[in-house]
Amino acid sequence: MLSRLSSVFIGVAVLCSAQSALAETERESEVKQLVKKAAAHIKTNGLDKACKDFSSTDTGFLKGELYVFVQDVNIKVLCHPTNARLVGKELLDLKDADGKAFNHEMAELAKSKGSGWITYRWPNPVTQQIGTKTTYIERVGDMIVGSGIYK
Repeated sequence: MLSRLSSVFIGVAVLCSAQSALAETERESEVKQLVKKAAAHIKTNGLDKACKDFSSTDTGFLKGELYVFVQDVNIKVLCHPTNARLVGKELLDLKDADGKAFNHEMAELAKSKGSGWITYRWPNPVTQQIGTKTTYIERVGDMIVGSGIYK
């Protein structure tokens, strides 16, 4: 009886883990599509209009903890809908909660591959708690467009 019960618990744990991984993959797909949509929006409407739209909950670019940010390739913030104080600041040497200079990695990724994922620890704008954030970035000309999810 005990081994049968253990098998049930193990099965439930495996199922929960698989469902969690699937949900994370779906969220990563949502982030990637949001960045692609934002990049296209910048190309079509220009940066000024796009930044206004990225700050509005009516346009689909700002949803809870999910938002779009824009930096130049040297990591000067051009648009940040959840922290306007960052706009205009050069943050290449900014470190995350663990001391990781994640913007260096982001800049290198944008310059070398044009797009990809970066993981670092950052404050969640909804909970105000430090969390692990996985961000997808895409280079658009001399800009980096990004969005991420908290795990």
